[in-house]
Amino acid sequence: MPSSLHLHGVVLDETTEPGDAARDLWIDEAGRFTDGPVAGAETIEGWIVPGLVDAHCHVGIGPDGPVELEEARAQGHVDAAAGALLLRDCGAPIDTRPLDDDPEMPEIVRAGRHLARPKRYIRGLPIDAEDPAELPGLVAEQARANPWVKLVGDWIDRDEGDLAPLWPDDVLREAIDTAHAHGARVTAHVFGEHALPGLIGAGIDCIEHGTGLTDDTIAMMVAHGTVLVPTLVNVANFPGFAGAAGEKFPRYGAHMRELYARAGETIAKVLDAGITVYAGTDAGGGIAHGRIVDEVVALADAGLGRERALMAATVAARDWLGRPRIGPGAPADVVVLPGDPRADLDVLRRPTAVLRRGRRLG
Repeated sequence: MPSSLHLHGVVLDETTEPGDAARDLWIDEAGRFTDGPVAGAETIEGWIVPGLVDAHCHVGIGPDGPVELEEARAQGHVDAAAGALLLRDCGAPIDTRPLDDDPEMPEIVRAGRHLARPKRYIRGLPIDAEDPAELPGLVAEQARANPWVKLVGDWIDRDEGDLAPLWPDDVLREAIDTAHAHGARVTAHVFGEHALPGLIGAGIDCIEHGTGLTDDTIAMMVAHGTVLVPTLVNVANFPGFAGAAGEKFPRYGAHMRELYARAGETIAKVLDAGITVYAGTDAGGGIAHGRIVDEVVALADAGLGRERALMAATVAARDWLGRPRIGPGAPADVVVLPGDPRADLDVLRRPTAVLRRGRRLG
């Protein structure tokens, strides 16, 4: 059980102005914010932000595929120690719900397992539809158990030797409508250009990566209100993906290099169009956990700016995922910092305290 705490500092959200006065926040022994003061509370001072949000994370996937539950626990602990106290897990091949009672684990918003076609995604991770017409039924199963559903929108087609869509447009419309009827939202892995019109036109809620966005599909996203999680930490690996294709898939290799080369221009157009973006690392597999600050910095450098990048990983992302902000009755999931991250995002790398449900981690 955490002890009672008193936080004193400037609380950062989109309404915070330069020169705003420090506030006093009180956390009770149940690990929730309360109307204070609380007698005998330990005081922690600094700049206060809600726990960071990694909006694209994979707890349960390692470099060789699915991992055991205890390794998944260790992954979550690394994310939490880095300040990521809320994860949108964008596809996991194992059931991580037994970890929810661990007080040092981040809160996880789940998307169940990836949905793909045979030999059209990483082996061992997805549920495969032998026939594309099976997708709406598979989506219904995932949507009944999870608030999100994760589709593989494109992947290398070995016959074509390049990225290609997995699903017909009519199947996507039925599948996404099915998810929405069950109260779930849908997102999709998409690297290239050709799967995007069908997904966006079918009413998908979010696109992951989105390196193949064009002027036309950016306009479609604006019209449909689709959001983007660009996973810039992962995009940095595209040259390596291209190199691994070698001489076997030269079209794919060239395509991935092209997507990488224009990624900066693509994200600039996305931001100029006013599309909402959130910070996600794609941790799991070949990307280490605990890199949320790297993604926030990458978004800021890509044109979002420090303050908006911070919001994309804190209050805005929490609103999007339906999780409470700092306030009475809310779980005390916060990061206390030694300086103002709007002036220097690197202070996110050296927190004074990380609190999960009022419990100090580390």
